[in-house]
Amino acid sequence: MNSLIDKYNIPGPRYTSYPTVPYWDENSFSPELWKQSVIRTFKESNADEGISIYIHLPFCEALCTFCACHKRITKQHSVEIPYLESVLKEWQLYLQMFGEKPKLKELHLGGGTPTFFSPQNLKALLEGIFETVDIAEDQEFSFEGHPNNTTREHLEILYNLGFRRVSFGVQDYDPKVQKAINRIQTFEKVKEVTEWAKEIGYRGISHDLVFGLPHQTWEAMENTIRKTMELKPDRLAFYSYAHVPWVKGVGQRGFDENDLPSGEEKRRLYEDGKKLLEELGYIEVGMDHFSLEHDDLYQSLIHKKLHRNFMGYTSSKTQLMVGLGMSAISDSWYAFAQNVKTVEEYQKMVEEGEIPVVKGHILSDEDLTVRRHILNLMCQLETTFDVHNSFPELQNAFEMLEEMEKDELVEINGHHIQITEKGRAFTRNVAMVFDLRMMRNKPETRIFSMTI
Repeated sequence: MNSLIDKYNIPGPRYTSYPTVPYWDENSFSPELWKQSVIRTFKESNADEGISIYIHLPFCEALCTFCACHKRITKQHSVEIPYLESVLKEWQLYLQMFGEKPKLKELHLGGGTPTFFSPQNLKALLEGIFETVDIAEDQEFSFEGHPNNTTREHLEILYNLGFRRVSFGVQDYDPKVQKAINRIQTFEKVKEVTEWAKEIGYRGISHDLVFGLPHQTWEAMENTIRKTMELKPDRLAFYSYAHVPWVKGVGQRGFDENDLPSGEEKRRLYEDGKKLLEELGYIEVGMDHFSLEHDDLYQSLIHKKLHRNFMGYTSSKTQLMVGLGMSAISDSWYAFAQNVKTVEEYQKMVEEGEIPVVKGHILSDEDLTVRRHILNLMCQLETTFDVHNSFPELQNAFEMLEEMEKDELVEINGHHIQITEKGRAFTRNVAMVFDLRMMRNKPETRIFSMTI
């Protein structure tokens, strides 16, 4: 396995979209084309699937130096109400496009730190949205909670508004690691908020763990996993730390690169961590995620309903995902759009009645074909190609896969590809074989994190 890590541990996308953001064709994109795409998808899918909403709440009181999200660091909570008012105004712009009441299937609050906002302010935001929609009977509402500032009131108010899923960012319990990433939180605090959530009735409690952090050792990682098992969350995200300090604004400069585990050490963190999680009853779902058998994430995998988008893995699918807030990304299936990346510009554009998108991509027929196959690989670990509806490089792609087949990472049967259990760690590498936009325009500088 060591030689495989050396061979395949290269920079690559996480494939929450295809094409990936660095390969969006911004020249052929315009806000008007984006609006047309939204209207098309809404008319096609709202009655059956409904829509998803992602709300980006960017404020944090302190900078976590492992984080690559778009955020604004402040302790001034006076920013809450003006920002939320802008989010509601942006939502009104989308309602005008729809022309009829949307059916809300999925809603996710991400950040930043959603629990930076007071429970009452979050309640006002959500009630402002809910009064304009029909809520689907099988809705999926979730939010990200920082253990240090998630209160019982946050959990109770959001539960009463229909939220059943909460994800707590744990990362690692080792004090040296926590100091390096500027994320100091005790096991006792995580235990308290997790137990509150269970008592209130949340049925989709998740903990986020990260391997590959500065100063991280297997002994520390094992301790973190075993402590996590004491709390028995329904699911886990076991992410590889994405070190991308060259990306503007991510703030990953709080430690020296020499403090990061070597490739071999990081490999052990992943492999031994995965093995321990499975021994403790967790089942791997897609890439980076584990769940208990009763959890909807695992059930969606079994019933082939697992989906992946900019919110990560979800147990249900909608074609239209509207991203609200600074830097939020929207997906109409036929197009992507990202909002402007500063709070001030976002609020100014919304106040002027403009959809605050700064860039995007209109998917070609070829993009849609490749997107479907990469989504199949990322969610179901398999896909089948129709040779009559493919692309010129398909033969080249299968030739590249032959090397992976020799390494027992994939099994190829005609035009069907199956990622093996051994190949799970290399799912991103398999998907990259079909990334036509990256193949045709290989990056001259590093733009992605490492795949392992």
